[in-house]
Amino acid sequence: MNVLVKLKKLLRTRSLLVAVLFLVVVGVFWFIRYKSSKNGKVVYQTARVERGTVVSSISASGSIISSNFISIDTTASGVVKEVFVKEGQKVYKGQRIARIELDMEGEQRLASAYSSLISADNALASANNSLRQAQASLEKVYDEIKGHDSDETFAMKETRTKAEVAKDNAYNSLRSAQASLSVASYNYRLASPDILAPVSGVVGSINIVPGMVLGSVSSQSGSSSTRVGVIKFEGLPVASFNVSEVDISKVKEGQKATITIDSIFGKTFTGKVVAVDRVGISSSGVTNYPVLVQFDNSVPEILPNMSASVNIILDTKADVLVIPNSALVTAGDGSTSVRVLKNGKEETLSVVVGISSDTNTEIVSGLSEGDTVVTGTVSSSSTQGGANRSVSPFSSFGGGGFRMR
Repeated sequence: MNVLVKLKKLLRTRSLLVAVLFLVVVGVFWFIRYKSSKNGKVVYQTARVERGTVVSSISASGSIISSNFISIDTTASGVVKEVFVKEGQKVYKGQRIARIELDMEGEQRLASAYSSLISADNALASANNSLRQAQASLEKVYDEIKGHDSDETFAMKETRTKAEVAKDNAYNSLRSAQASLSVASYNYRLASPDILAPVSGVVGSINIVPGMVLGSVSSQSGSSSTRVGVIKFEGLPVASFNVSEVDISKVKEGQKATITIDSIFGKTFTGKVVAVDRVGISSSGVTNYPVLVQFDNSVPEILPNMSASVNIILDTKADVLVIPNSALVTAGDGSTSVRVLKNGKEETLSVVVGISSDTNTEIVSGLSEGDTVVTGTVSSSSTQGGANRSVSPFSSFGGGGFRMR
C-alpha cells in the first residue's frame, strides 16, 4: 500500500512538472514572437491617382431570339410529292416551297381551317357594317344637337354619349374581327398542301424530300406545326436579356451595349437597347425584366437560341481622375474616404466619387493627379523582408493562427 501511494504521488509530481514546463515553453515562444514583432513594419499596397476612362455598365444573361431566320412551317400531314427549292436558293414571299398530298387527317384540318376562314371573313363584314351604322347614327345625333354647344341639355348629352360609345364599340369590334381573320388566314395557309415562303430571302436547312411522310403531332390545344426549313433575310439579330429588379430602372432605350456569345469565342459584338419590358416575369420569388438588344451587325455564326451575355453601358467618362475600387472606404453614413501616403505617412481624406466600373471609380473631388492611395496593407519583417505571420503554438492542437503587426 505504501508503495502504491508513493507511486501515485510520483505520477502527480511528474504531471505537474510537465504542465509547468509546457507553460514555460509557451511563455518563451510568445516572448520571442513579441520581440520579433517590434522589428516588423507595415508594407502598403498602393496605386497612383491617374487620368483615364471609366465605363459604368450592368451585366445580364440571355439568348438570341431572332437572327434573321424565319421558319417555314406547315400543319399539313401526308406525303411530300415535290420540293421546288434547293439549299441557298433565293425565293420571294409567297413562292411555293413544296407540295404535299394530304392524308385524311390533313384533309380534315384543311376543311376546318377553311371553315374558320369563311366565318372570320363574314364576321369582319358584319363588324364593318355595324361600324357604318354606328357612324351614321352618331352623325344624325350631331346634326340634331347642332347649335346647342352652349346650352346642351342632359338629355342631349346622354343621347350624344350613347351614340359615341356605340361608335367606339363598333370600331373595337371591327379591329377584333380583322385580327381574327388574320389568324384564320394564317392557319389556313399552314394547313394548305402548298407550302409557301413566308418572306423573301435565302432558303436554308431544308429537311424534307419527295416521298417523305409528314405527320402532325396532335394535342388538346390542336396540332403543332412542322418546320420544313428556314429563310434567311436581311436584318439585324436581336437578343433578350433578363435584367434584375435592382438594375432595371437604369436601363433605357438607345443605350449602347456589348454582347458576347458563349459559342463564338474571341468575338465581342456591339448593339443597342431597343425595348424594355417594365412589367417583368416572376419565378420562385425572383423578378426579372426582359430587355431586347439589337446587334449593330449581322454575322452568319449567330443562330437562334444561342446563349449570350451583355454589358449595357450606362455612362462613359473620359479624362477623369481614376482610382482602383479597392482604395475606397465607405462609412456607415454613406460617406466615402481613401487612405493616402504623404511623406511616408498615412492620412485619411474624404472624397466625392462619380461613376464606377467593375475595377475603377471616378474621383470628383478630394484627390489630385499623382496622389498615392492605399489599396491594402501587409505586415512584414524588416529583417526577413517577407510577410510576418505568427503561428500559434496551439496550432498543432487544432487552434487558429494569429496575424501580428
